[in-house]
Amino acid sequence: MNINQKVSKRNAAIMARFSVPGVFNYSMLTLSDHERVLYVGAREALFALDPNDISKQLRPQIDWPAPQDKKRECVAKGKNNQTECFNYIRFLQSYDHTLLYTCGTYAFQPKCTYVNADSFTLNAAALEDGKGKCPYDPAKGHTGLIVDKELYSATLNNFLGTEPVILRNLGQQHYSMKSEYLPAWLNEPDFVGSALVRESSGSKEGDDDKIYFFFTERAMELDCDTEPNVARVARVCKGDLGGTRTLQKKWTTFQKARLECSLPERHVYFNNLRAVFTLPGQDWRGTTFYGIFHAQWGDVDVSAVCQYQISNVKEVFKGSYKEYREASQRWGRYTGSVPTPRPGSCITNSDRENGYNSSLQLPDATLNFAKKHPLMEDKALGRLLLLTKGVNFTRLAVDRVSALDQRPYNMLFIGTAEGWLQRVVILGSEAHVIEEIQLFETAQPVDSLTISHAKKYLYIGSRSEVLQLPLANCSRYQSQPDCLLARDPYCAWDSEGRASCLGYSCRVKSVFVPDLQVCPCASCKSSPLIRNLSRNRQLKSLQGLKNCLVIIHHSNCESAKELSVYELNRTIKHFVFFDVVEFACTDFYFIITSLVKET
Repeated sequence: MNINQKVSKRNAAIMARFSVPGVFNYSMLTLSDHERVLYVGAREALFALDPNDISKQLRPQIDWPAPQDKKRECVAKGKNNQTECFNYIRFLQSYDHTLLYTCGTYAFQPKCTYVNADSFTLNAAALEDGKGKCPYDPAKGHTGLIVDKELYSATLNNFLGTEPVILRNLGQQHYSMKSEYLPAWLNEPDFVGSALVRESSGSKEGDDDKIYFFFTERAMELDCDTEPNVARVARVCKGDLGGTRTLQKKWTTFQKARLECSLPERHVYFNNLRAVFTLPGQDWRGTTFYGIFHAQWGDVDVSAVCQYQISNVKEVFKGSYKEYREASQRWGRYTGSVPTPRPGSCITNSDRENGYNSSLQLPDATLNFAKKHPLMEDKALGRLLLLTKGVNFTRLAVDRVSALDQRPYNMLFIGTAEGWLQRVVILGSEAHVIEEIQLFETAQPVDSLTISHAKKYLYIGSRSEVLQLPLANCSRYQSQPDCLLARDPYCAWDSEGRASCLGYSCRVKSVFVPDLQVCPCASCKSSPLIRNLSRNRQLKSLQGLKNCLVIIHHSNCESAKELSVYELNRTIKHFVFFDVVEFACTDFYFIITSLVKET
């Protein structure tokens, strides 16, 4: 974990910008299946941009305003005609190879429709009711995704915003499904993200795919004198058809658990989840969730990033249930017997062997228990990666870099409420902030981040415009020490004396082995070593001293100046000693730039 900040700096690495006069809130970004088009949903407009250069439109824009009569009705109901009574695009995803599906708030009367991807046209006369698919209020949380031509959405289901719902519809394969309107299920939630995990793939148990939802809600299980909000992860099974009598057309597999992101030694708990990103693994078992959390230390805002493995989340849902005890009027662990089949679980091979081929065949005992016990006892514990004071993180995206030592490293791109972008690499247990980029002339929140892994670009949505940046920004390093100390997995110093992007085109040594690290210098036939000065004051077996730098972790530059450096001469079996004649000292490193042999 890293709680230190890099010095903020301006950066001119922005490749392209896109905006249209009079159009705002470019908050929905989605790439086509083969990343040939970047689709953008804004306020009352949709765009199809060239992902190689977003300043170019591939098709004329689609204007989709709310009609004037709808706007007048919106104002008559007490909403603001400057900020609320418009059609804000809140959902935009591919439905199949030829269609997109999109939803907008439509002046507090949400509507949805299909967009022809080839012609990029929308039939505004053939609109569908967007209730349950899209929020009424553009400021309210919402998440959704299309899975096998079915829409799974989590939103607020009425004008007042008092009916939270997790819904499935659109498809022909399954019934429309929704959650119960019970506080024990959803209690004033703020939805921030969702993810599909294909857990049926390679499952010996015949398990089902699952859809995970992430949100913050008011906790019913906590004491009144504690923080009222908690972060949650909930899940449902893709094959859930509801019950026959109990939970008819309602989720029988809805379960939720607390997401804990904390710094226990300082008694700090981050209960407000603001954003989530799902990083797939080589298979679903390698799925990782990253969450942005907020808390306050006195009057200071604090942001954190925590990481969750799918295996840990699954174990929580296999554990004990919570229940409300009427006698004590408190929540506690359920200690009674659990019905069979297990409530909240997907239908598996063992259930099928016992005659339960779908949720419609589940016994009432299982369904009643599931209805009354949606909350799990245990928490999903997160690994705290990054902690920052005085900054509000808003969005994140993660790229897995195939590093130059053939190891994967995760690069986090984090947007802030002030319009900055942080590039952070995870090195073992440490989060290293490589750089901070000021994105806008006028401070405004980063509303969305989307990565093109094929094209190696990052796209950023905000109120005023869309930005395009390269994932790698190697040109910022003007010297070899700058390049080496940055520990940027995308970059290394090449033979022509410049930083270059090596992650995509060539291979040299990496800088990220924790104890004995090698510098990424393409011109070096043999690599220098990096050792922790506190463990060993001498560097053994140094090679390539004429061509490369030696970088030493230190806690005190004065002691580093007295370091003895020697090289093992393999030919005559003795040590050759060197004096350090040129060096540089930074906050964390002592850099040897020139060595001479002792006489």
